[in-house]
Amino acid sequence: MKNLVAFFGASAVLLGALGAHTLAPYLDATALSSFRTGVLYQLVHSVALFTSLKSSIPNWARYSWCAGIVLFSFSIYLLATDELWGANLSFLGPITPIGGLAFVAGWVGIAFSNRL
Repeated sequence: MKNLVAFFGASAVLLGALGAHTLAPYLDATALSSFRTGVLYQLVHSVALFTSLKSSIPNWARYSWCAGIVLFSFSIYLLATDELWGANLSFLGPITPIGGLAFVAGWVGIAFSNRL
């Protein structure tokens, strides 16, 4: 889990830099805002995952956050940049809210921890 958390954190920083410095001239304001939202949620949940490693938060809550990062953030990255790829990835649209629900499930998992 530690390596996965490190990957999520590092890739959030790299993707944030990519969006701010490389993609900004090529994306419209809405797509860039969506991309930034994906980065924000990935980074916040990477930090949450890191701080949960030595806690009593149930593993299913951690895995929910991981699923949320993949389903929510990564689907947003693809949807925001689909025109650059020359692809129509609109079929990913319904996956994003599923990732959001996974984030919520992870936060609900805190209620099931024995102590913080």
